Amino acid sequence: MSDPVLLRVQDGLARITLNRPERLNAFNADAAHAWAELTREATHRDDVGAIMLDAAGRAFCAGGDVQDMAEKMGSGSEITAFAEVINAGIRALTESRIPVVAAAHGTTAGGGLGILMASDYAIIATDSQIGSRYANIGLTPDLSVTAQLARAVGERRALQLVLQDRMLSATEALEWGLVAEITAPDAVGLRAEEVARSWLTGAHRAYGEAKRLIRSQRGRSFAEQLSEEARSIGAAFDTPEAQARIRAFTSRSRSARHPEPDPEA
Repeated sequence: MSDPVLLRVQDGLARITLNRPERLNAFNADAAHAWAELTREATHRDDVGAIMLDAAGRAFCAGGDVQDMAEKMGSGSEITAFAEVINAGIRALTESRIPVVAAAHGTTAGGGLGILMASDYAIIATDSQIGSRYANIGLTPDLSVTAQLARAVGERRALQLVLQDRMLSATEALEWGLVAEITAPDAVGLRAEEVARSWLTGAHRAYGEAKRLIRSQRGRSFAEQLSEEARSIGAAFDTPEAQARIRAFTSRSRSARHPEPDPEA
């Protein structure tokens, strides 16, 4: 039996793969605990500068495994505890200082929408579909859907999605601002890795701090956020990475203003 969630780390990139393709990568208890454990590991490793979420099979994530929930979880309190385990992984990603890209091919539905929004940059395929669909089985949204969806697309559009049996097309998801890019189905993973590698070859700590500032600003007043921005840029200025990049930038600027004379002129 294969592991329900996989973690591979190479050259600074942590790849977390949902690995229950026969169940459209829906979470059962084993997958929930593996998800919580591996996201925590990825976000606490010193050798990780970017994280990529992807999935095996023909779908990204169908949320919770309803059949497994019905057969193995006998009460609402067990469902609540199950959701809280998955929430721990979502919080690990959204609260970390590491930028996260998602490669979400195929269908994303139910709690899978919350997993998608745990990424900071989402890439889907031209044939992807994204929806809520909780009410189809008499349940309410979980796994951060109500916490993140309205902030991502606006309250009115969030209500349209959760109050209808509706699946957004890839084009609609892009127009709504729910995802960053659409690409060919066979190129989703390649493009997501390209984005992650661009962070790693750039100032990845600065990207991570920028992500933290935006993700955490809801807990601060406007004045507090300005102060946190000022504190953060001051701390970044003192890092060796920033000092090296600033020296390179100023050197290029000086060269542009004062080009070397052409000896043959």
